[in-house]
Amino acid sequence: MKTTTVSKIIALNHPMIFSMLIFIYSTTMWSQQGITKSHYHLFNPTPSHLMRDFSTDRPDLTESPMTLDAGHFQLELDGINTTFDHDTEGGQNLSSRSTTYGGVNFKIGLLNHVDLQTTFEIQKIEIIKDRIRGIKSQNKGSGDLSSRLKINLWGNDGGRSALALMPFFKWPLSASGVRNGKTEGGLILPFSLDLGNGWGLGAQTELDLVRDESGNRDIEYFNTITVGHAIVGNLSGYLEFAARFTPESNTDWQGVIGAGLTYAINNDIQLDGGCYFGTTRSAADYNPFLGVSFRF
Repeated sequence: MKTTTVSKIIALNHPMIFSMLIFIYSTTMWSQQGITKSHYHLFNPTPSHLMRDFSTDRPDLTESPMTLDAGHFQLELDGINTTFDHDTEGGQNLSSRSTTYGGVNFKIGLLNHVDLQTTFEIQKIEIIKDRIRGIKSQNKGSGDLSSRLKINLWGNDGGRSALALMPFFKWPLSASGVRNGKTEGGLILPFSLDLGNGWGLGAQTELDLVRDESGNRDIEYFNTITVGHAIVGNLSGYLEFAARFTPESNTDWQGVIGAGLTYAINNDIQLDGGCYFGTTRSAADYNPFLGVSFRF
């Protein structure tokens, strides 16, 4: 079997093993290059005067390729995130609302170019109304729990572009009305580019291994592109387009376009808000959200 084939098998079926291999490789590579901040780690934190600018993976759907400085912690929180949809396809008339209170991404800076992330949803409420039959159903509870490892390949501390690898793994918590209880995972490749004159571009491609309703494993692709610019003072804005494809299923692709604002209170606290709108029938109609991020 060719080496490339083995690598693909590892990446698709064992995301945590793949994460460890990349971790070992990248650690060796950075130590050989002798980057100034490479000697800092979780137990030897990066001094405040050497820390890079505050970078978050929210509010847009495009992840940042920048990692959290070694030995520091970051909390990114969805205060409220609600998705609304009205589906009349096939003669049905369904209205749905899914709200997450406290969608958390907690980060730990392991090395200068590696951070570990834990994402989970504290409370999720899903309501579906069948307007034809007059039936209303509701499910609520804590949502999914996932682990992610972000490994910056270049651009963390300088340069116009940056790229990272982000393998992730969703833990198989017990199934409920708001989670499927299945083991899932994948790989994200986020990229950023300084366009000059205050403009920034971000993009990512993502490969997900998901379970469908029958328990079969499907490959899902999620691609995004976003453009941002400062508006005035500490207020900035962005526009984004995202698309999700599941070629192995019979579902149509989903496209959304969104806009949002961020406001930096200081170097370590940022507020954000925005809304996404479906551009295809298969996507949700709209999705407003508000959030906040802290670094410490």
